[in-house]
Amino acid sequence: MNAIPRQRLVVIGNGMAGMRTVEELLARAPVRYEITVFGAEPHPNYNRIMLSSVLAGEKAVDDIVINSREWYTENGITLHTGDAVIAIDRDAKTVTSASGRVVAYDKLLLSTGSKPLMPPLPGLDLPGVVAFRDIADVDAMLKAAANKQRAVVIGGGLLGLEAAWGLKRQGMPVALVHLMPTLMERQLDVEAGHLLQRDLTDRGLHFFTSGQTESVLGETKAEGLLLADGRQIPADLIVVAIGIRPNVDLAKASGLDVNRGIRVGDDMTTNDPDIYSVGECVEHNGQVFGLVAPLWEQAKVCAARLAGDSVAAYATPALSTRLKITGIDVFSAGQLAAADEADAEIVFRDVAKGIYKKLVIRDDKLVGAVLYGDVADGGWYFDLMRQGKDVSELRDRIILGQAFAEPGCCGAKGGMDVAAMADDAQVCGCNGVSKGAIVSAITAKGLTTLDEVRAHTKASASCGQCTGVVQSILAHVTGADAALPEAMCKCTEHGHDAVRAAILKQGLKTQDAVRSALGWSTPDGCAKCRPALNYYLLCAWPGEYVDDYRSRFINERVHANIQKDGTYSVVPRMWGGVTTAAELRAIADVADKFNIPTVKVTGGQRIDLLGVKKEDLPAVWGDLNKAGMVSGHAYAKGLRTVKTCVGSEWCRFGTQDSTGLGIKLERMMWGAWTPHKFKLAVSGCPRNCAEATIKDFGIICVEAGYDMVIGGNGGIDLRGTDPLGRVSTEAEVLEYAGAFMQLYREEGRYLERTAPYVERVGLAYIKGRIMEDHAGRKALQARFLYSQTFMQDDPWAERAEGGVDAHEFKSLAVVE
Repeated sequence: MNAIPRQRLVVIGNGMAGMRTVEELLARAPVRYEITVFGAEPHPNYNRIMLSSVLAGEKAVDDIVINSREWYTENGITLHTGDAVIAIDRDAKTVTSASGRVVAYDKLLLSTGSKPLMPPLPGLDLPGVVAFRDIADVDAMLKAAANKQRAVVIGGGLLGLEAAWGLKRQGMPVALVHLMPTLMERQLDVEAGHLLQRDLTDRGLHFFTSGQTESVLGETKAEGLLLADGRQIPADLIVVAIGIRPNVDLAKASGLDVNRGIRVGDDMTTNDPDIYSVGECVEHNGQVFGLVAPLWEQAKVCAARLAGDSVAAYATPALSTRLKITGIDVFSAGQLAAADEADAEIVFRDVAKGIYKKLVIRDDKLVGAVLYGDVADGGWYFDLMRQGKDVSELRDRIILGQAFAEPGCCGAKGGMDVAAMADDAQVCGCNGVSKGAIVSAITAKGLTTLDEVRAHTKASASCGQCTGVVQSILAHVTGADAALPEAMCKCTEHGHDAVRAAILKQGLKTQDAVRSALGWSTPDGCAKCRPALNYYLLCAWPGEYVDDYRSRFINERVHANIQKDGTYSVVPRMWGGVTTAAELRAIADVADKFNIPTVKVTGGQRIDLLGVKKEDLPAVWGDLNKAGMVSGHAYAKGLRTVKTCVGSEWCRFGTQDSTGLGIKLERMMWGAWTPHKFKLAVSGCPRNCAEATIKDFGIICVEAGYDMVIGGNGGIDLRGTDPLGRVSTEAEVLEYAGAFMQLYREEGRYLERTAPYVERVGLAYIKGRIMEDHAGRKALQARFLYSQTFMQDDPWAERAEGGVDAHEFKSLAVVE
């Protein structure tokens, strides 16, 4: 008996919608078609949503690939990348590519996506003007950022904001021009838009709202923007991110029915029954699409039809937007504001915490939600909207969230009630994964870890915002009491806390012993777990465990910070920010002797020598050592600085000797290794000139003593400190500070700053350990001081003499 011949399916477009359709089709009818895919870009299918993470330096291109080239081969798919289809012959049922390939089809899938919307501006074709749509655009922006150029982004929607923030993260000064008065006006109401602009301005972006772009300035290359009101914004790079439009050129040339997009019916076919279309190129019932949720639904319906299902039909799902912009969470769904008197708005504001919530209710049903800063209940609000549930009984408390509106639904700690979630509720927006799909995968395949769920469903594998919900679903299905902790890395299923506990309980004193006892899947570990194990063992067994420099990142291996040109920066320690004429002379002599190009004062009240050659580091350190200076550990996951103001010794407002106390703290704590960098500050009065309220441990001097605060940090995700308590003497400050650092050293997870550590364990817990448990506090301080007896050896002095790690500082031999 002859086998039924396979039909030929050609897919034009190697993007997210087209390949999701192929994935769905393979799951339904794996041998029905011979599949050929054409992609215009030279890459395999990647997650376009994550391009902003590549631009910001958070991910590499390989990290955002959805389907590797091996995946195509394993599934018998012929892939042609970098070869766009330029013609379709519907009569002959063939496609022709730019390289001249002619491929026949029985069924054709058009997933040509969208094009950047480019306004008709004079100068838009100049070098230095780019869109933000694909990997090539990101490469162009990164090249500009490497040259420290200035950037202007046109467009204040999500795409424009992501581009602006990514360039800012790359060190570029960035201005953003937006036609409308507020940012993201399609997703946020006016107040949330203003809050977003305020917070992004604080992060260093510059905005020109209500800004009409007139032209691009420059003759031979882009040099800036001219606005309609006459203002000029200088720039070397101009990014256009004002939106997208369906890419319909090929479909139109082929005689398909095209309006704004390629017109499709509920079955995702065009006016040619053998040609289907999905994604941002299509138009369905007069609507075009830019979010991923409807694209995933289109892919599901299209795959079902291709597999022979005659009833599958597409209907545009209810849409919500949950985004994380530069560390700021926003959520919106439905109406952004009351449409008329029949609608009621319920609003909650907490200006100090940067939280804003607005709900719109019509006929006792929730019809709109805007959340800014706290989006934990976004999924619950969206389910209420989808279900059309009567919320009249919840009205007086619905704005406070599910945990308050439905007591007992979410457990003692609150959060989403995953048991009550509908199976079709979308959990992962990036990859279009529903709760039901996650549950099915867990039960069918016996999944027990987050990494396994990610591997089989892709849920939380992209931006990671839904990780908490995925963990809760995993815990609910497997019967665990709480969400399983994320594994340290793919070498082990154990989380950080379990590994630390095993090290102490089992007396494990080498990395090999840990990996053997806990069943590591790789004999030598990986770049993620080795540094963590090295720190955990160093903390657990001071004086016994020998630090493994091979398990440290480059900066900690060479005790200096590598710079973008391959040179290094050297920062000597200045106790409490105090220096002397002799130290300054030594720094000047070193700068002259070694031709160090830049000498800069740091934000931590020290001096940074930038541009030191690697082979010169030991000699530089040796000269600084002779002047009595030691490493400032500016490269370390350990104590960095203790910032101080001049205090009562000089300032008329000073209440205590803040400088003297800062020096005592730094001399006690220097050399300590911690899970992440650790900064202190001592302010001599509540005016807080030393910025103690954004440090890991801060002291604010008052007439009655010393107010201690913890868990703050500056940077991208700004967090103010929490109050720990007040003490009366310097000796108490030293004891409490040492105890807190040791508590963090023993319980913090590697690469976890004190801010997330405090949020994870809770302020009440820390107060109980430090403020209320007197014996426990003294024990923590004693363990800290004991550990310090092994830590306070200057690494610069050891290496300046040439005996330690000398190979690290030798130049490579020149081979002719």
